[in-house]
Amino acid sequence: MRCFCCSSNSFKNCCEPFLSGSVTPAFAEQLMRSRFTAYALNKFDYVLNTYTEEKRNNLSVNELADSATGATWFALVINKSSQLQVESERLTLTRDTVEFTAYYFENKHVYQLHETSNFVKEDGLWRYHDGLLHDDCGKVKLGRNLPCPCGSNKKFKQCCASKAR
Repeated sequence: MRCFCCSSNSFKNCCEPFLSGSVTPAFAEQLMRSRFTAYALNKFDYVLNTYTEEKRNNLSVNELADSATGATWFALVINKSSQLQVESERLTLTRDTVEFTAYYFENKHVYQLHETSNFVKEDGLWRYHDGLLHDDCGKVKLGRNLPCPCGSNKKFKQCCASKAR
């Protein structure tokens, strides 16, 4: 099964080890992808645990679950990430950003969340701190015959559109 974060990897070899706690994300983009997958699977305990301590103190699993009620997350596109930097440079980073667009269904309509997320290393672990929402967030019209944003190379109507039903 392909990972929910729309990488080309299987769930077992991508985000599952992060969600199970057997491995921690080495890079901010890995944390971003695993957080998206956690939202797609309603694993709000993981989402909460990946916030910075400052933000985590003001949140609860129930609040996160309530804020996601009715949303079915189906596609993630990483627009900009330092994942392309040389590995030795990435390992020394203590702050990083990832710009992404996440797609979800709510009441059978498609929405997008376009954000530049800020990540911080706390106690050697990447944590989500906050993000800047872009102006194009909200309801979008995805043409049924356009490529699906999940990267499957299928038409939207033959891929993720079926998840809205």
